[in-house]
Amino acid sequence: MVGEKVELQMDGDEVVENAGNNPQAPQTFAEAVEDAGAMLAYRLEQQAALSNFGMQALQSSSIPELLESAVHAAALGMRASLSKILEYRKAEGDLIVRAGEGWRDGVVGVATFSADLESPAGYAFQTGSPVISNHLDREENFRTPALMLEHGVKRAINVLITYGGGRWGVLEVDSSSAGEFEAADLAFLQGLANFIGVALDRQVAEDRLSQALDYQKMLVQEASHRVKNSLAILSSLLTMKARSSKSAAEADALGDASDRVIAVARTHDRLWRDAGGDTIDLGALVTDVCETVGAELDHVVIDCSTTSMDIATDHAASLALLVTELISNAAKHAYGTGGGLIQVRLIRDGDVRVLEVQDEGVGLAQDFTITNDASDQLGMSLIAALTESIDGEIESIAGPGATFRVRF
Repeated sequence: MVGEKVELQMDGDEVVENAGNNPQAPQTFAEAVEDAGAMLAYRLEQQAALSNFGMQALQSSSIPELLESAVHAAALGMRASLSKILEYRKAEGDLIVRAGEGWRDGVVGVATFSADLESPAGYAFQTGSPVISNHLDREENFRTPALMLEHGVKRAINVLITYGGGRWGVLEVDSSSAGEFEAADLAFLQGLANFIGVALDRQVAEDRLSQALDYQKMLVQEASHRVKNSLAILSSLLTMKARSSKSAAEADALGDASDRVIAVARTHDRLWRDAGGDTIDLGALVTDVCETVGAELDHVVIDCSTTSMDIATDHAASLALLVTELISNAAKHAYGTGGGLIQVRLIRDGDVRVLEVQDEGVGLAQDFTITNDASDQLGMSLIAALTESIDGEIESIAGPGATFRVRF
């Protein structure tokens, strides 16, 4: 055999180094420089490149961009002209170039290498041991790939990339210049490979989380769809019962109940579409309610003015139903079928939110209170209950027209 394998130890891992055809020990990089200062500068360059890449690995959300940054950092830190990252493909049983520095066009994403023990990259992948090949022109321990011969590669260094406790691929640096890679260079290159592995682990975890969230969203959407359909069926049953009722009062009550069931279904549908956190924008929610209710009440004009503010999702449904009930109450009792203007305002007064619904209709009776309204006892009871559910207080203000102000 022309060369011999020299087994070194670095952090417990075997390092395979080809000594080539030189009868003496391989010349180290330290012997090639004139003083220790040059060696120190070289190692500091590697540390800087490793540190910079480490920050990218912790922050990047794009694996392709990260791999490109890794091969650039590898070539820069090793003062080499060529570097590449090879990913193992189980189905094909080979290593494909996923990122590269210095290679001709058509290599990245296309070129493949054998993953067997006869190639430096394959040996590093199969055994997990770093490989240094400093004399590829006289190499007999490994087979030199044609692509590397085409680019005039004289020496190569390979380390394993792992993720999720398994093998992912190989990080390799190649050089067409004279000189030798050292076992000490492995600390830098393995550090890069470790950062790549961490980024891959994080990406896999984020992908799984994203899939879980998408699945959860699908389940919520399906559940919301079924709830809305069930409420729509209930509303239809109430409407049918109202039509067959012999009492006008009973028919009106059943009709009002049907409308309220539809309001609940509409609010439920709106909230699941806006779901995604502990709070939602109350201003946008109130504006949406005004537009939806206004489209159904064609005899009134709703003037809606809101300020953007967050509200706990748990209270959002009650607020949406409260706004719906107050607008419907004004449309029914202030104007009858004649129609008119209803103003809805949502503002912030210090730490307190204030909701006002005002009309220009017939106004309130002199002895009116929220609890003794005989004209629509169910409606006022709902308004009072919904206000209490958001820890709010409501007051009625008479003439001209009527104003209901909720502070919460």
